[in-house]
Amino acid sequence: MSILLVQTACNTIVEESKQDANGKKKSSIVKEDSIVIQQLYTEALQNPQGYYYLDTLCNQIGARLSGSEGAQKAVVYCEKVMKNLGFDKVYLQPVKVPKWVRGNAEKAFIIAKSEKIPLKVCALGNSIGTGEKGAQAEIIEVKDFETLKQLGEEKIKGKIVFFNRSMNPAYIETFTAYGQASNQRVQGASEAAKYGAIAVIVRSMTTNLDDIPHTGTLRYQLNVPQIPAVAISTNDAEKLSKAIKNDPNTLIYLETHCQNLGEVDSYNVIGEITGTEKPEEIIVVGGHLDSWDLAQGAHDDGTGCMQSIEVLRLFKKNNIKPKRTIRAVMFMNEENGLNGGRTYAQEAKNKKEKHIVAIESDSGGFIPLGFSVDNDQGKLELMQQWIPLLEPFQLFFIKKGYGGADISPLRDQGTILIALRPDSQRYFDYHHTAIDTFDKVNPREMQMGAAAMATLIFLLDKYL
Repeated sequence: MSILLVQTACNTIVEESKQDANGKKKSSIVKEDSIVIQQLYTEALQNPQGYYYLDTLCNQIGARLSGSEGAQKAVVYCEKVMKNLGFDKVYLQPVKVPKWVRGNAEKAFIIAKSEKIPLKVCALGNSIGTGEKGAQAEIIEVKDFETLKQLGEEKIKGKIVFFNRSMNPAYIETFTAYGQASNQRVQGASEAAKYGAIAVIVRSMTTNLDDIPHTGTLRYQLNVPQIPAVAISTNDAEKLSKAIKNDPNTLIYLETHCQNLGEVDSYNVIGEITGTEKPEEIIVVGGHLDSWDLAQGAHDDGTGCMQSIEVLRLFKKNNIKPKRTIRAVMFMNEENGLNGGRTYAQEAKNKKEKHIVAIESDSGGFIPLGFSVDNDQGKLELMQQWIPLLEPFQLFFIKKGYGGADISPLRDQGTILIALRPDSQRYFDYHHTAIDTFDKVNPREMQMGAAAMATLIFLLDKYL
């Protein structure tokens, strides 16, 4: 950032102490706040420790699916990093997590008259496998659950269902498109099984046309037969759809070897700086430490974890002594269970801890644009007063919206839930894929995200 921008920010933000329409005192915003914020950004950008930690997490540890050896190595690593940084407390919180394994590589073919045409697929998380015999049947294409219902058991029984609803590329906010398309991945297997399907193939959750299948979790419904499920790359989804149009009796062969092996022990990793005035009040910042097994989990969610550790480092480096306790949490098992978030919230309730705010970074390590706030407890307008402070640092909004999956169980305890909102246009290029690797992360963008969260926590701690 240029000195001119910082000076402009300092000159345009004057000390104010006003009352709102209800006679309540508004926060007092002083120009010195811009100086502190600049210090946070300067340290983050000149000394990008979070990015270096991410390098180790991705390139030396790699994939971190819950219950795996990689996940346990990541727990040990994050605990060591936070202890080396000298946080006031660093500890592990036991969590029971599911252990799902992919097994041998998946196979899928269109069975044509004289050849097998291979398809790029990957098993969905929590799916059962077909075993060595595989699954072979005619395939039927649908766009949504309503079409499935209309076709009914007469048309579906004994077949493989192909869910081919794409993410809508017209949405500017790609998470909106993801939200509207992802139910076919999460619920599609059980919905198809109700009508007698023997397996499902789901179009990958991305707006790109490429050869990379995207995994992700599915949830089996109780008292519904469990059937195998795979994701197919978008290019091959187009190929398969064309084959079905040319021949409605197209045959598909699938073979997967995944297994659910029950629950095992794991941990949330927690570090904190103790508050000087109100240590019993807690502000949480976090991401999820687990990733899918296909790659390094760089954007999802290695960046969020390392940014959260970086927030506390930035406070210590700049000798900021918060009034409240600032806690960084590396949640385990967001991808296929959310057990880390649920365990954390339950333990907080059991200990009668007072969480006033929780901030999550789980939308990739891209350039931050602002924040979305859920369960704002009437504080959203107060936070929006800080936007003039944030705009010189290219943060443009604090608005009502989604908070985050791992922190969502804290909602019932009255906690304000906040999500860091980076630019989302590239996120679903990498999300849940084999190419979510360290080289896809820009160090400046990632460090800007860490500084953004440190900035908001500094203001929340001072003025809330």
